Amino acid sequence: METWLYNVFNDDNGKCLLELGSTNQILCIRNIEFETLGNFKDYLLDDGYKIIDIIANKNSIESVKLSQYDGVFILGGPMSVNDNHDYLVREKNLIRSAIENEVPLFGICLGSQLVASACGGSVYKGSRKEIGWRYVDITDDGTKSIFRDLPNQKVQVFHWHGDTFVLPTGSTVLAKSDLYIQAFSFKTAVGVQFHLEVDEEMVKNWSNKYQHELKSENISKKTLIYNQDKNFIGLKKISKRVYENFKFGLEK
Repeated sequence: METWLYNVFNDDNGKCLLELGSTNQILCIRNIEFETLGNFKDYLLDDGYKIIDIIANKNSIESVKLSQYDGVFILGGPMSVNDNHDYLVREKNLIRSAIENEVPLFGICLGSQLVASACGGSVYKGSRKEIGWRYVDITDDGTKSIFRDLPNQKVQVFHWHGDTFVLPTGSTVLAKSDLYIQAFSFKTAVGVQFHLEVDEEMVKNWSNKYQHELKSENISKKTLIYNQDKNFIGLKKISKRVYENFKFGLEK
């Protein structure tokens, strides 16, 4: 298993100074190496959590013991939930187990689609891709959940996805756009299609890694990055608020 353990604030005796949950550890599952926790990593570390960061594969997912974690983040990637990869099946099994054991789980992009699929929904190719800065509408339910205390119910966020989903029965829609459902909750799991975690360096990196996709969609890298300082600052504020709201579930 490929694992990274980030530092945590400790006293001289090695004891964690912050008593946040039962383990104070967070599991982060990366479906591709360069899609990372981004902003959320900083918030978790600032709060004193340890982050166990793994690259998804058959062995790494099978070795996970959920009892060791206060929460789970599942990140994005270019693959589809419907691709024939063993590790995606195992991720969905892990999602179901996390929900059964009431472990808070946050799925981003592909991660959100895995949540939808694992819980009885379906994932399919959308009518068109959403890439770049676009607005989403926070629903009334969203304002009572992870989007609580945002100054507006229409916010500009960063997108990079082509698939969408039919939600499982019992889900609550938290955000939507003209095209798609953008965020939802299902029991202890939250799924968000857009990317609150990104900063300018991450978007630059993705633009290089996925430049074939930008070309096929006739999207310029400049429109994603240049003169977007205000949008990146706004996105970080939104991500911080969403993290704080989600964290209440981590500290139960």
